[in-house]
Amino acid sequence: MTPVTNTPLFLLLICALGIPAGIGGYTFLYAKGLSYLSSDPKACVNCHIMNENYDGWMKSGHRHTATCVDCHLPQDLAKWPIKADRGFKHAVAFTLQNFKEPIEITAGDRAIVQDNCSRCHGELVHAVIESPGQHEQPLLCLHCHSGAGH
Repeated sequence: MTPVTNTPLFLLLICALGIPAGIGGYTFLYAKGLSYLSSDPKACVNCHIMNENYDGWMKSGHRHTATCVDCHLPQDLAKWPIKADRGFKHAVAFTLQNFKEPIEITAGDRAIVQDNCSRCHGELVHAVIESPGQHEQPLLCLHCHSGAGH
């Protein structure tokens, strides 16, 4: 009787698991995957499309008080699944080269930024945020401050 490790089926299984794992591991290391687990803004410029945003942030007043994740991710436990989701979507978009230039914020991400603007600046701008705009909706910070932070 031959050992299981010498059968063609076992070798096929090893290849079926090993090749994707090897390619995935190499891609993760090449893309500096561990850097995305931090809140270091340099992780955002692993992709060239973010260079202009990073340079703008470096010149802004927010540089001294807020990082990318402070503005672009929720500040509760939802941060981690959203960070993973965005990271996966960004990885796919940059790998397949199917992203818009210049990069645009989505409606969901705009809501997160609005919440974070209010969290930090709420007392200062409470009256403005609470007053309805021309469409009976609260005025969004990004309406006037689209370039804030970068």
